[in-house]
Amino acid sequence: MAKSSADDAELRRACAQAVAASGARGEEVSFSIRVAKGRGIFEKLGRLAKPRVLALTVKQSTKGEAAKAFLRVLKYSSGAVLEPAKLYKLKHLTKVEVISNDPSGCTFVLGFDNLRSQSVAPPQWTMRNIDDRNRLLFSILTMCKEILSYLPKVVGIDFVELALWAKENTVTLDNQSSTQDGQEKSVTTQTERKVTVTVENDLGSQAKDEEEDMEALLDTYVMGIGEADAFSERLKQELVALEAANVYQLLQSEPLIDEVLQGLDAASATVDDMDEWLRIFNMKLRHMREDIASIESRNNGLEMQSVNNKGLVEELEKLLDRLRIPQE
Repeated sequence: MAKSSADDAELRRACAQAVAASGARGEEVSFSIRVAKGRGIFEKLGRLAKPRVLALTVKQSTKGEAAKAFLRVLKYSSGAVLEPAKLYKLKHLTKVEVISNDPSGCTFVLGFDNLRSQSVAPPQWTMRNIDDRNRLLFSILTMCKEILSYLPKVVGIDFVELALWAKENTVTLDNQSSTQDGQEKSVTTQTERKVTVTVENDLGSQAKDEEEDMEALLDTYVMGIGEADAFSERLKQELVALEAANVYQLLQSEPLIDEVLQGLDAASATVDDMDEWLRIFNMKLRHMREDIASIESRNNGLEMQSVNNKGLVEELEKLLDRLRIPQE
C-alpha cells in the first residue's frame, strides 16, 4: 500500500498538541489523516478544496462513564500550525455515503443526525486515493463498533470490496510503526484486531443479506418464466387477498364515510345560506349605490346654482356702481 499521511507520526503528534491546546482533557488521537474539504471532484480541487486534517480521538471512561469517540477537524493557521476547526460526536454519525458523481470514488459525505435541524450541509471530504478513503472509513467504522457498538449506514460502497480490502490490509495496519526511532513497534492491540474482524464480519453479513434478497428476487423471476401456471395462480391468490382486504377496509370505514357525508351536507347548507346572504347584501349595496349617485347629482346641481348666484350678485354690484339712481 502506498505511503499515507495516516502513517505520519509527526502529524499525529501535531494533532495531539492541537487537541490538548483546545482545552480537551483525556482525549487521545488514535488516527489522523490529511484530507481536502470541498464540494467538487478532483478537477475542482484547485479552486474549491481546503486542506484539512481529520483526527479520530477517544476520551476514555472515567467514574463509570462510557468512553466517547470524536471526529475532529483541524485546519492550518497562518503559521502552518494545526488548530481545531470543528468537532463531531461519532454517536451522532448515521450515514457514510460515497458521492456518486465523483468518478474517482474518493469523495464522501458523513451524515450526522444532529445536523438535520440546522442549516448546515453535511461534511464532505475528498481523499488522495482509494486506499486513504478506505483507511479512514474503516477506522471510523471500527471505532463505532468498538466504542458505540453499532455501525452507521454505508451507501455507495461495495461491502464485499471494503471487507476484502480490510482483510488484505489489516496485517499492514496492525504492524506499522508509529515513530521514526523504531522504539514503538505496533499501535494496534489484540482487542483492536478482534474489533477489526468483527467489522469485517458485519460488512460481510450486510453483503450476504443483500445477496440473499437478490437470490429471492431471482427465484421469483425464474418461477414466473419456467412455471407460468404456478406463477399466475400465485398472482390470482394475492389479488383475491388484496380485494378481500380492500372490501373489509371499506366495510370498516363505512361509519367514517357517513360522518364525512354528513359534514359535507352541513357544509353545503352553510354555503347556500352564505350565498343567500351575499345576494341580499348585493341588492342593498346596489340600492345604496343608486342613492349615492342621486345625492351626488343633487349636490352638483346645488353647487352649480351657488356659483351662478354668486356671479349674478357680482354683476349686479358692478351695475349699481355705474348707475346713479336718485334716492326718491
